Amino acid sequence: MRVMGQQDGRDVHALDLAAGGLSVTLLTRGSILRSVRLAGVAHDLTIGTDDLALYDGPMIYHGALVAPVGNRLAFARAPIDGRLVQLDGGKPHLLHSGDAGSHRKLWEVLGVAPDRATLAVTLPDGEGGFPGTRRVTATWEARAPATLCLTVTATTDKPTLMNPVNHSYWNLDGTPTWEGHTLQVAADRYVPVDAALIPTGVAEVAGTPYDFRERRAPRPGEPSLDHCLVTARAVGPLRDVLTLTGRSGVSMTLATTLPGVQVYDGSQAPSMPGRQLYEAFAIEAEMWPDAPNHAGFPPIALRPGETYEQVTEWRFAAP
Repeated sequence: MRVMGQQDGRDVHALDLAAGGLSVTLLTRGSILRSVRLAGVAHDLTIGTDDLALYDGPMIYHGALVAPVGNRLAFARAPIDGRLVQLDGGKPHLLHSGDAGSHRKLWEVLGVAPDRATLAVTLPDGEGGFPGTRRVTATWEARAPATLCLTVTATTDKPTLMNPVNHSYWNLDGTPTWEGHTLQVAADRYVPVDAALIPTGVAEVAGTPYDFRERRAPRPGEPSLDHCLVTARAVGPLRDVLTLTGRSGVSMTLATTLPGVQVYDGSQAPSMPGRQLYEAFAIEAEMWPDAPNHAGFPPIALRPGETYEQVTEWRFAAP
């Protein structure tokens, strides 16, 4: 472990993992995936920084594990066991759990090995309006030849909501924008949104700009992307759902147990001074956004005695 700086008077550490041709760096701030390097490729595949101050600014979500609830909750409220709970930080809607999100917190290191690290964070009862003392654990593992696996578990002592997401940004070419990448997603439906990016239901991708069942190359703004693509109706076995390929031929295949994947095109703000819009895709395996407020969406409730679990894998290949 290396000390990268401090947060609230405590050290922020970097953890280096490697296996086969893959090397990654994690930060204990936010369980951030700071760096992903592939043998034979000269550039980093994800967008990260050693400047910790940027993680309190334009890179607040970059690479972080966002919990308890990633994505949006309409009007910062949700029913929990029949009771409508008002959450903090809505403007008016709640994004990524607001100030109560785990992306802002310093995680504990429970164990570390050359190819594996386990980090954990405790979210206090009532923080941000979310009920329950919640314990979230993330195990990162590098596997030969070039796979990164993330297993997330969570428990609670009161009924609550749980939808953690990893919010990494990907540019497989190391270029100023992602233009030239191709995208393929095994999703026959998607979650349309209103002008505030709040879900309005579920629709078929056929005949829409959000049909990526066949590999194709989007262009910046064509279409505008900040949508959940529906890859399943419920949590299930680990399965390949998305492949991103750079113009260079470097590819990343995402597999997950979760039923959706959010794809955001990076159109709103650059990651840091001097960088461009559309620098990288944020790709987030997730439950469907705003699920508690939509009958028929897969539930994100977590109750005492239950254990939330997700598994997500990224497999990389060089040409």
